Amino acid sequence: MELLNHGQLNSTRVTEFILLGFPGSPRFQLFIFILFFIMYILTILGNLSIMLLIITYRHLHTPMYFFLCNLSFLEIWYTTASIPKILAIFLGRNRSISFSGCVLQMYFIFSFGCTEHFLIATMAYDRYLAICYPLHYSTIMDISLSCRLACGCWLGGFLVICIPAYLITTLSFCGPNVINNFYCNLDSWIILSCTDTRFIEITAFFIAIFVIVGSCMMTLLSYMYIISTILRIPSSKGRQKAFSTCSSHLAVVIIWYGSTIFLFVKPSKETSLEKNKVVSIFNLIVVPLLNPFIYTLRNREVRDILRNVFHSNRQNTG
Repeated sequence: MELLNHGQLNSTRVTEFILLGFPGSPRFQLFIFILFFIMYILTILGNLSIMLLIITYRHLHTPMYFFLCNLSFLEIWYTTASIPKILAIFLGRNRSISFSGCVLQMYFIFSFGCTEHFLIATMAYDRYLAICYPLHYSTIMDISLSCRLACGCWLGGFLVICIPAYLITTLSFCGPNVINNFYCNLDSWIILSCTDTRFIEITAFFIAIFVIVGSCMMTLLSYMYIISTILRIPSSKGRQKAFSTCSSHLAVVIIWYGSTIFLFVKPSKETSLEKNKVVSIFNLIVVPLLNPFIYTLRNREVRDILRNVFHSNRQNTG
């Protein structure tokens, strides 16, 4: 920490933080490291495979798969912004992170998270148009609109986090520098700061309302119209198939929005950090691992491609 003179007052300014991670024995730390490492590799390989699959096969060049490709690309960077540092913490090699590094990590994690909220809401709107207005879908959701919506998701996600990221740089940290988490989270910054944080808490709360609750309402509203349309399908087999796909999508939506609402939609950050660490695992690791498989493998076109690939490989080896 650096010593700064402000008139007659001497204060200390924190230049680095220590990420505490999860407490436990070295054996437990190793177990968590192996578990997180396997999940991280599966997340990267799963999302990369889906991106290559969508890019390779031209009949998958539709708005739905274009959004899925964006989601897979997003999940790779979302997990990479946090998991490598988390793995280093569990190995006990380097728990320290510089002030600027902490701000950058928080900025990218939160930016990718906001982008995912916007993207999931956009994907739900896309499915709403496809199921509720099938005759007009191709004219409404063309490639131009798809690109504009995707760009809006990315741009909006990265711009909205500029506000809290800048406000954090104005805070003073003159006491403890231990963050009771495995990544740089807004709650930890506020608790460690020795200056008044009410303005940044209120700002973060309203941003969370706009991003999380706003996109959640749009997503759930889209699925409500989708389910209403599905219920009017005369064929019971068609209804069962549609409900099967929607239920898997909704499971991911509930986990994602449930965990983010618990973490961020609250007027005060003075909450249990231990609970926040457990819930953060769902955001940073579980959902990015589940998303590509649930959103993609539930689609008939992808299953047919994979079946043909395995069938041709079996014939070649045979």
